[in-house]
Amino acid sequence: MVGYDPGSKGAAPAPEDAALSGSAAGMVTRALISPLDVIKIRFQLQIERVSSRHPEGKYWGLFQASRCILAEEGLPAFWKGHVPAQLLSVCFGAVQFASFEFLTEMTHKSTAYDSQTAGVHFVCGGLAACSATVACQPLDTLRTRFAAQGEPKVYGSLRHAVSTMYRTEGALGFYRGLGPTLVAVFPYAGLQFFFYKVLKNLMGPPPKDSNVGGQSLVCGSCAGVISKTMTYPFDLIKKRLQVGGFEEARVHFGQVREYGGFVDCVSQIAREEGLRGFLKGLSPSLVKAAVSTGFTFFWYEFFLNAIQNLKGSQ
Repeated sequence: MVGYDPGSKGAAPAPEDAALSGSAAGMVTRALISPLDVIKIRFQLQIERVSSRHPEGKYWGLFQASRCILAEEGLPAFWKGHVPAQLLSVCFGAVQFASFEFLTEMTHKSTAYDSQTAGVHFVCGGLAACSATVACQPLDTLRTRFAAQGEPKVYGSLRHAVSTMYRTEGALGFYRGLGPTLVAVFPYAGLQFFFYKVLKNLMGPPPKDSNVGGQSLVCGSCAGVISKTMTYPFDLIKKRLQVGGFEEARVHFGQVREYGGFVDCVSQIAREEGLRGFLKGLSPSLVKAAVSTGFTFFWYEFFLNAIQNLKGSQ
């Protein structure tokens, strides 16, 4: 159901149907995984070691961080930045899945490659995600800043954040970290679609009386964990770069650093935090990847089926 299938009995999904289904899938998934995302970002931005055995910084474990955020900032803190995050998910889901459906169909009709092979899904998935990233990077930067700030807040609202960033950092401030994001998102998304296709092929077509959605959920979750593990350091570097110029909001969380760019960020992390520094926040990130990727594919197929069934009944 994901990607152009020349053997399908029905017509290929229209671009607007794929975009709508991708948006809906992103919106539902984002609401469910926001707490994990906030904790992951806090871990990624912490300079001190994240370790329960050797606690040095403000956060040193998944449950400890959850209790700390809840006690200091209240339950709504787990949905900090939820508005820009939802806008990001809706926009990203629409562009990614519409692009993916278009690219797989174009590949099948214009080249000698079969659109249903895992390799085609890897390339098309990566390109689709890059398109979505360029379109949505400002929202991703805003989401990161809202999730990163503590109390008192630096940005009181989305409008205040946009006007302040534009005034103090210019338009390019919204695209901080775009370079490593694109470097990371192509293999990450490509591997998601690749492993999703491989796992679906291994499981084979489900029996008529089985739960098709459950198969999509399992395959998506496994694909998310594998792809996130392989590309995680790039995500951490992106987050560090996105909060550049935002150091005053991070002071009470612990040490802060200023980075001159991608290479400087990598060298500082390696020198001060070691190889483990590139894996900070990996545990909540893997949980989030399993839940978010599984639900994204599940809800995408669910909504696309619903739209096509609705059109067929008219």
